[in-house]
Amino acid sequence: MSSRLTIDPVTRLEGHGKIEIFLDDRGEVDNAYLQVPELRGFEQFCIGRKAEDMPQLTSRICGVCPVAHHYASVKALDDAFGVEPTETAKKLRALIYCGYIIYDHILHFYFLGGPDFVVGLDAPRAKRNILGVIEKVGMDVAREVIKHRAFGQRITEILGGKPTHPVSGVPGGQTKGLSEENRKEIEAMARSSVAFAESSLKLFADVVLANPSYMKLNTNPRLGQNVYNMGMVDANNRFSFYDGPVRVTDQQGKEFVRFDGREYLNHIAEQVLDWSYVKVAYLKSPGFKGLVDGPDSGLYRVGPLGRLNVADGMTTPKADEAFRRMYDTFGAKPVNSTLAYHWARLIELLYAAERAVELATDPAINGTDIRNMKYEMKREGVGVVEAARGTLFHHYTLTEDRLIDKVNLIVATTNNKGPICMSVREAAKELVHGGKADEGLLNTIEMFFRAYDPCFGCASHVLGQPSVVVDLKRPDGTLVQRLTRAQ
Repeated sequence: MSSRLTIDPVTRLEGHGKIEIFLDDRGEVDNAYLQVPELRGFEQFCIGRKAEDMPQLTSRICGVCPVAHHYASVKALDDAFGVEPTETAKKLRALIYCGYIIYDHILHFYFLGGPDFVVGLDAPRAKRNILGVIEKVGMDVAREVIKHRAFGQRITEILGGKPTHPVSGVPGGQTKGLSEENRKEIEAMARSSVAFAESSLKLFADVVLANPSYMKLNTNPRLGQNVYNMGMVDANNRFSFYDGPVRVTDQQGKEFVRFDGREYLNHIAEQVLDWSYVKVAYLKSPGFKGLVDGPDSGLYRVGPLGRLNVADGMTTPKADEAFRRMYDTFGAKPVNSTLAYHWARLIELLYAAERAVELATDPAINGTDIRNMKYEMKREGVGVVEAARGTLFHHYTLTEDRLIDKVNLIVATTNNKGPICMSVREAAKELVHGGKADEGLLNTIEMFFRAYDPCFGCASHVLGQPSVVVDLKRPDGTLVQRLTRAQ
């Protein structure tokens, strides 16, 4: 009997990773690790670049979430340049952000996560993809999926200048306004996206909520992580993607801490793991206690489920109704079920579409006052947004010549690294017994990391030199000497 099971590579995610499951003598799971073997050094090679180039440079971190990096970077420059964007610019930024969420959440649900639900966990590998989904739901639904994902990218193109890597965000505002013709086009696409989001929620109800085997996984307390939750909210603790304070709630749903983005280092730290290029983020209070949950562990979740757990509600009517339906179904708040991420993601899709309609019909959206250039340079800035995958921090320090001196990025997948690893480990312990695991079972384990929609390309970076620890040991395992190079 093998002492380990390996899933390499894990599939349907952004980046590269593998899962190693270690078994004991009885074939039961001793531990499991989600390893990220790729390394990208954006924090390091941005040093020395012009500050104004950062929104374009960092948007290349990922081809799936470039809008999030672009506007986290732009907001960091707003802060460093000491400038407040105009009201029209803020609305344009919020609108492009809705387009980004629309195309990104459609991508994950239908292309990456959805095949597990729509096609089935035990379906052949060749069927567990968008082609299998099309075969299952039919071409009419498939056309709507492709059309509405394209709508999200079209909104990004109109407002950002490009459908994938936007270029319009600058310190103090935007370089590109919105014509009335384009406004009408966006309004029509947004209204259509509202109907599509509602149909997606119905599909989820029919395929997942009505399926006892899926709901057994959804409601199994051993397959959920009892961690803190983090996300941005508005002044009334309602849901927010683009602006507002960061709120953290505890395991009972009570507010634990609330802070402005500039204060993030007072509350968040990162732990290096010796088996992954992605670090683990945690709350400084109560601190890092390892990959364990509970109130004494500082681990927290971000992303769709984290955001809904910290919010008191949504600001758009249909999304707010869907929000309350989810919590009524589970009968508790916060929800800790990892697979509930998919439900939360579709509620956010509906919110983004509704919010896009609101913004596209706002009389100020095609105003001409789109940039404030009255800079009061501060040489340091922090920008925070909610990426599709969770809370994203960009922190820059500038030289007197407005060149980048230091960069710190804490991305959504770094924030989620601890819960992701625990989800994989607990799923393996719950599902693998006697050392036996067929392909369908291993795919079920993958489903528990896939729910977070991780982006390892975004998360695998270092600040400066990576820490290195070399242990010299005798054959019996006794430590002779430890050699280190600190980070």
